[in-house]
Amino acid sequence: MVTLASEPVTWWGVDSRVWFTGIVVLVALERVVELRIARRNARWSFARGGREYGSGHYPVMVALHSSLLIAALVEVWWLDPRPILALTVVSLLLLAGAMGLRYWVIGTLGHRWNTRVIVLPESQVIAGGPFRFLRHPNYLAVTIEVAVLPLIHAAFITAVVFTVANAALLRVRIGVEEDALRSHDDYDRLVPRGLHRSVT
Repeated sequence: MVTLASEPVTWWGVDSRVWFTGIVVLVALERVVELRIARRNARWSFARGGREYGSGHYPVMVALHSSLLIAALVEVWWLDPRPILALTVVSLLLLAGAMGLRYWVIGTLGHRWNTRVIVLPESQVIAGGPFRFLRHPNYLAVTIEVAVLPLIHAAFITAVVFTVANAALLRVRIGVEEDALRSHDDYDRLVPRGLHRSVT
């Protein structure tokens, strides 16, 4: 249940909604940086004969992630839910951890990282970094971010709606990635059962 505040909650003398808006803007800027990296890497991959899989769902993914930021701001400013200090702190820590995990993935994959699913003809199966522990670590980061960003200011409606929508999208997205993995000539040899790998 969302508890409505009779007066604006302040953090360090500033309306908490203003602080939250600043956090959302920073996340949006981080998304822009990611898209620029992804576009640069896509050009690099296509120039080397990369093949894209599942391009049809990509606009939906971009729209969902963009809408999350808008919906969180609308709920916070319109319904004015009272933030819960413990939840805010935990959510901020989880958000920072998710971003750290994403940039660990980006650093591990280098030029091969992308927001699209692109497979190079002479690609190697990536076994280092977070792929030693998880098959799709980037999607764990995305799942955490979608869930916790709205919870920084107790925007429970946005958190629930977009977590469910993101789960449905990830079912499609992970299926696309698995198809891309299976298209790799050395998949059976390089990806034994039970091991976590990513091919790009």
